[in-house]
Amino acid sequence: MAYSETRIVIGGLVHVPVLIFIANFIKGKFGIKTEEIKDTVVKEEPVKIIGLKNTVVKEEKAETLKELSNKLDNIEQKADEVYEKVKKKKKGKKKKKKNN
Repeated sequence: MAYSETRIVIGGLVHVPVLIFIANFIKGKFGIKTEEIKDTVVKEEPVKIIGLKNTVVKEEKAETLKELSNKLDNIEQKADEVYEKVKKKKKGKKKKKKNN
């Protein structure tokens, strides 16, 4: 008696859970059992907080932020200039192609 391909494929797929169950059963019987992990409590010493002068730190942060923002502005301007140059070159190439 001949069987269709779909019937063969379905039969094979039905056996997959059975094979997984058998493999897990064998693994459970012969596998190495792990020991339970014991929780250990570690006492930490409290952290000492040293007071700093906030004004000096804030001024330094403000200066670095200003420098970074100026650098970012310069980078943005250069990027815009490069974008415009590339845009002009593309227009020039398109015009040359249309003329030819």
